[in-house]
Amino acid sequence: MDNLFANLPPPDSPTEQFLQLLVQPGLTIERIVSTGQSSPPGFWYDQPEGEWVLLVQGEAGLRFADETQARQLKAGDYLHIAPHRRHRVDWTSPDQTSVWLAVHYHPAPLPE
Repeated sequence: MDNLFANLPPPDSPTEQFLQLLVQPGLTIERIVSTGQSSPPGFWYDQPEGEWVLLVQGEAGLRFADETQARQLKAGDYLHIAPHRRHRVDWTSPDQTSVWLAVHYHPAPLPE
């Protein structure tokens, strides 16, 4: 048995930590640990897969390219990010460790 909070990096870690928890065809579940990091200036994620993300611990600001302001997330908040919906992490709390659970999935092909 494993634990989502096991082996967290120290609170002053200079980089985010990504840990794949489960990888199956068309599905990846990962833990992301942020300690004050954000997306680089001008950078937007544009992923071919869909993503469902849950902020388990901490606080963060996640912004979509088609929205003017970041959504402020707190522990327990989750959202769906459709494939190719451009988004970025504007900020994560520098005062506490933010733990994310991200579920990446490949959409099923449309029937012909």
